[in-house]
Amino acid sequence: MDALTEMNVRENVQMCRTQEEREEIREVIRMQNINKSYQMGEQSLHVLKNVSLTVNRGEYLAILGPSGSGKSTLMNIIGCMDVMDEGSYHLDGVEIGHAKEKELAGIRNQKIGFIFQKYHLIPTYNVLQNIVMPLLMRGMGLKEAEEASMNVIELLGLKERIRHKPNELSGGQQQRVAIARALVGQPTILLADEPTGALDGNSGKEVLKLFANLNDMGNTIVMITHDSNVAKHAGRAMRIVDGEIVENSI
Repeated sequence: MDALTEMNVRENVQMCRTQEEREEIREVIRMQNINKSYQMGEQSLHVLKNVSLTVNRGEYLAILGPSGSGKSTLMNIIGCMDVMDEGSYHLDGVEIGHAKEKELAGIRNQKIGFIFQKYHLIPTYNVLQNIVMPLLMRGMGLKEAEEASMNVIELLGLKERIRHKPNELSGGQQQRVAIARALVGQPTILLADEPTGALDGNSGKEVLKLFANLNDMGNTIVMITHDSNVAKHAGRAMRIVDGEIVENSI
């Protein structure tokens, strides 16, 4: 092999590696042929059936489905709160299927910002104490965690509320605290479970507007919902029925 040919081979190999690296970076979630069943007495309930999906960095995806469709089970697997029976799942380049429980706990803390329908705030803690919890769980000192949280607190308009307890806030304000808590650790994805489900119409619209702004800022969002009107606010939507993806663009 002459020098010129060898150089071309090296360049082609480097181009292939660069392309593979770009694909790896671009795909935050890759799930292939995910199956999940639960034992119900003597019967097995097949909840997820060969589910495959990809979420790219910076994407805003809604997973839409009625009660009993399997969307909550899918959310739990995406969020590393449950494990699949079959298939493969990569989150930000990490193969989740081979991770131990301790590793999964670290992945949940480092890579996933959870936003729940019922907020899940600690009632005896004030706004600031709730928001810094993920950072404290990483081993960050209290003062450092509080300082690191201030940008997110200001972004979400909570600066004047940091000493308030959850029961002193409206539903919309509590959900903003929950979103701030999810954002503060700069996770790979925001995983939102029916984020407007417990809110009145106006507060729900405000949360969806906030999600759109966060996505415009580059945040990757996966939102679980039963409401097609809520799903329309996402950049892309997929429908799940009886444990199967039946539509990838709504």
